[in-house]
Amino acid sequence: MLQFPIYLDNCATTACDTRVVEAMLPYFTQYYGNASSRSHAFGWKAQAAVETAQQQVAALIGAEPGEIIFTSGATESCNLALRGICDLYAGTGRHIITVKTEHKAVLDTCRALEKKGTEITYLDVDVNGQISLPALEAAIKSTTILIAVMWANNETGVILPINEIGAIARKHQVLFFSDATQAAGKVPVNVKTAGLGLMAFSSHKLYGPKGAGALYVSRKNPRARLIAQITGGGQQEQIRSGTLNVPGIVGFGKAAALCREAMPEEALRLGAFRDQLETALLTIPDVAINGAASERLPQICNASFGYLNSNEMLSTFNKDLAVSSGSACTSGSLDPSYVLKAMQLPDARAKAAIRFSCGRYTTAEEIDHAIRFVREAIHTLRMNSPAWQLRD
Repeated sequence: MLQFPIYLDNCATTACDTRVVEAMLPYFTQYYGNASSRSHAFGWKAQAAVETAQQQVAALIGAEPGEIIFTSGATESCNLALRGICDLYAGTGRHIITVKTEHKAVLDTCRALEKKGTEITYLDVDVNGQISLPALEAAIKSTTILIAVMWANNETGVILPINEIGAIARKHQVLFFSDATQAAGKVPVNVKTAGLGLMAFSSHKLYGPKGAGALYVSRKNPRARLIAQITGGGQQEQIRSGTLNVPGIVGFGKAAALCREAMPEEALRLGAFRDQLETALLTIPDVAINGAASERLPQICNASFGYLNSNEMLSTFNKDLAVSSGSACTSGSLDPSYVLKAMQLPDARAKAAIRFSCGRYTTAEEIDHAIRFVREAIHTLRMNSPAWQLRD
């Protein structure tokens, strides 16, 4: 039996898997020790749990356990990577190359660093959300310390050519950082193959708890070093001080292990849901799928509905469907999506976009209902739209 509203906003956050919750519970009440307490069994148990989670998270992305630094989430991980590298190279080079469609956790951090003297190159994307690899390589200069390109876009699902970017970074001996928050656990991610020095991702995007994230910091080929941004007890090899969130880390590890096991089947199922949804939406007049010509994550459909705007659609949808107009971090904005604008889409199309994102608990019945509901809702909205009535 359907329960409303149907949740199709899994890019904003995912439900915590019940198996993850079960793994976490003992570390709230039974094994509640501080992982830094090395003088008794409570601390040893907590530290052992953290080490297990490191192994599980590392296995998901092809890393070594000691290369996983736990944080509060991907936003902190992005800040630690960008600010930490800038601080390390403050005396020798202060140039970062990034992309105009990055998440705000990267873009706003870059803008803050610009105010402190860092030079930032913001690469354009084409109508498919892709960067020009020759333009990236041409942007590298002697002062370049970091290339920061996300693995897959959080609004459109467009996957960037990570391996090719990694090859360019290696060729010029520039460190490569990627925000893989939407990709990790959904598609195969291998930090070694990609040539990454640093990578950010988060637990709550892959059916784990909120408040837990990770920064991969490569130990060799390339070796990544950075300056800590949180100081104190020197935990996690003095890269990120603070008492570890043991229950959250345990949950993150369990979630990573489950995603690694389920990924092939889930990718096929969610990709089929996305394709079914998009095929149906394209039968509605004046609908366009944004980023459709690129390789995309299987769970995301970003569609623009001509002659309407996102806010009026969301107001109509919200009793039946939980969807969004883009990133959860910018969902309150009335401005058109900066991602879609960077893709050279006209304002009218960027302002008319809705992101549908499926997840582990999405059902075929829910997709069928969403299709019927959206068709009817769009028809009703357009019948009441002067712009639709006056269209050419």
